[in-house]
Amino acid sequence: MAKKKHKLPLAYQPIGFVLSWAGGALAGTAFRAAWKVIRHEDDAPDALDQDRRWGEILLAAAVQGAIFAVVRSAVDRAGARAIERSTGVWPAKDKGGRD
Repeated sequence: MAKKKHKLPLAYQPIGFVLSWAGGALAGTAFRAAWKVIRHEDDAPDALDQDRRWGEILLAAAVQGAIFAVVRSAVDRAGARAIERSTGVWPAKDKGGRD
């Protein structure tokens, strides 16, 4: 069982990559929907959008960052739980925080 614990984080990496990609796509969709609700606009401001004010740009960045962080944590946690349920081993290498 000890060997399995050492090899699982490496084996989990491709699964984690796919989950992260799917989570990013989900977060992007959620952000666009949230922005439509917040500002009633189809497109969020970009930092280099000359016609937007600082407040709009920073609000969009804060909302986008919060949504991405929540979705990433939810996807990572669900994936880790699924791996633990199927293998009996938690996929993290150590107890440290995010990289």
